Amino acid sequence: MISNQFARQAARLRCTRKRHERYFLNRKTDKVWYIICNKKMDTRFEDTRKERNSNFAPGFSINMQSSVKTQRTHYATSHFNRVLVVGLGQLGLPVAKYIKERGYDAYGYDINSTAMHVAEKASIKKAVDFGEFDVYILCVSTHRPGDIFSPHIDGLLSVIEKISDEAKNGALLSIESTIPKGTSKKVFEALNHRLHVVHAPHRWYAAEEKDHGINQPRVIGGVCECCLNAGMQFYGDAKVYRSSSSSQIPNEYNFKSLGIPMHSVREIEIAELTKVVENAHRYLQIAFAEELYLYCQANNVNFNELRDAVNTKWNVDILEPREGIGGHCLPKDTKMFLQSSKSIRSKIVSAAIEVDQDYRTYRHTKGRADTRHLI
Repeated sequence: MISNQFARQAARLRCTRKRHERYFLNRKTDKVWYIICNKKMDTRFEDTRKERNSNFAPGFSINMQSSVKTQRTHYATSHFNRVLVVGLGQLGLPVAKYIKERGYDAYGYDINSTAMHVAEKASIKKAVDFGEFDVYILCVSTHRPGDIFSPHIDGLLSVIEKISDEAKNGALLSIESTIPKGTSKKVFEALNHRLHVVHAPHRWYAAEEKDHGINQPRVIGGVCECCLNAGMQFYGDAKVYRSSSSSQIPNEYNFKSLGIPMHSVREIEIAELTKVVENAHRYLQIAFAEELYLYCQANNVNFNELRDAVNTKWNVDILEPREGIGGHCLPKDTKMFLQSSKSIRSKIVSAAIEVDQDYRTYRHTKGRADTRHLI
């Protein structure tokens, strides 16, 4: 019998940036078969005990080739069904509900018993372990415990450790949490290259869920080409979808998918940066409004009248400063953006953080009554 340890090592050695191979162990014959996904999304099976060549199933009998083709068809038509959402908070619960609505067998897991109870009331099944799932979606918090404004991914990595111990080979793992650049490849290594890893940062907005819910246009990237293909199959139009090499899945396979418009990127680091840059940009917009308000207060100018006048121009939209830049996403993700560069530090983003601090100080000491109407 070939050990799982050997199989994992073999899978790790056979995975490269352009060619990702994953295996399953046929326990009746003690053979390791490799499912090989190349750039054209072709899938074939090879016996590692036989010499490889360019032909399909080299040296196999007619019966063996027929069996392999049957297994390939089964793989292609039932790849995604059981989906586990880890983290059932403000983001994870809507994701789990949407997945269930799309016809998947939806499960959830959260260390918070209250969150788990709420999810079960919404007909999301409770996962008792992390084994035998086709898809894992991570929606866990990435801020430091006790400090929602500071990035921290230890919680996410602890979930990855549990998935690595229990997940079956070839499953899809999607990280929807906001993460620092380089995290996805670290996750891929921690999983011993056994799972497809993609990053599809969420854009869900609780205040406008109808217009900006789960199924709005999103960005996705994969550690490898076949990771991206698997992610696009699950998230987008599963019958015909595009990746960086315009891959297609045959139309005769009746796949389910989430039906979300996905914009794929060639490098997963681009997907990782997308969310933090989006939020850093939003931070800058609000900080400018705050600084403009402070300018108006210092120079006896009516801020609201000035703002309304300036916003009549088609390409200008000055925001309301309100109570400062709050929530946990914008401050945390803006810090994550600043920490993402080793050679250059953004002067404008650093200045925006100082502006927000000055604005908050002003409101606390002098401007509470003056700005109350902006809340």
